[in-house]
Amino acid sequence: MDSTDPHATPTPATQAGREGLEALLSRPGKALIGLDFDGTLAPIVPDPEQARAHPDAVPALAALAPKVAAVAVVTGRPAGVAVRHGGFAGVPGLEHLVVLGHYGAERWDAVTGEVTAPAPHPGVAAVRAELPGLLDRAGAWQGTWIEEKGGRAVAVHTRRAADPQAAYEALREPLAGLAARHGLVVEPGRLVLELRPPGMDKGVALSEYAREIGAGSVLYAGDDLGDLAAFTAVDKLRSAGVPGLLVCSGSDEVTELRDRADLVVDGPTGLVHLLATLAAHMH
Repeated sequence: MDSTDPHATPTPATQAGREGLEALLSRPGKALIGLDFDGTLAPIVPDPEQARAHPDAVPALAALAPKVAAVAVVTGRPAGVAVRHGGFAGVPGLEHLVVLGHYGAERWDAVTGEVTAPAPHPGVAAVRAELPGLLDRAGAWQGTWIEEKGGRAVAVHTRRAADPQAAYEALREPLAGLAARHGLVVEPGRLVLELRPPGMDKGVALSEYAREIGAGSVLYAGDDLGDLAAFTAVDKLRSAGVPGLLVCSGSDEVTELRDRADLVVDGPTGLVHLLATLAAHMH
């Protein structure tokens, strides 16, 4: 962002990013704004149940959403949890907002306030039943945290362990084996390993929704390894002639995302400021 003018639009580092920003601002009614939740709209916290959207996120989204085709929060969380933690329900101005939960397996629509979803994969319940024993055998139970994701996925967090990175590395192989036995895959993240059905990722969710609404341009902002699939989806859309802008909610923990982004902002605070700035420059 231009430090001399806090209200100026940013300058992306790449030509493709600059073209994406220009398309977003010149034709906002065709724009899709895709946003990760944790680490992007909400600061990362040790206990994911305590995560809440940045206090300025909803006002920024309420200013932006009426001007664009859609705002889609794309998250691995259950859609209903993201709605509660984000404070998205019943907010005037958010009628164009959807939450694509469980990587698109669930959808919450602000207009109806309802969640639609198919039946859960049976392997998730089987994995959940075996997890405590596996963590105990791996000697990694102390400080780890199992996050339930509505029967559609389960995640093991190591951020609260005595040595978070060592616990993370120790669990990668045994969790991959457990997932494979039940037809699931492991998605690595920032000190978290998520076990979920294959064929679910943020790239698929974003691409399908962009196609559904006929998006003429796409912005996607994320902070973690799971967001790389969405970055790749935007790259494919750009190759097909749909301008796009890739934003990294700045994190030294995930340099791969930062290196691929057109624009890096300073975490959720910077992202919310970017959204508010875009809203102010759209007509």
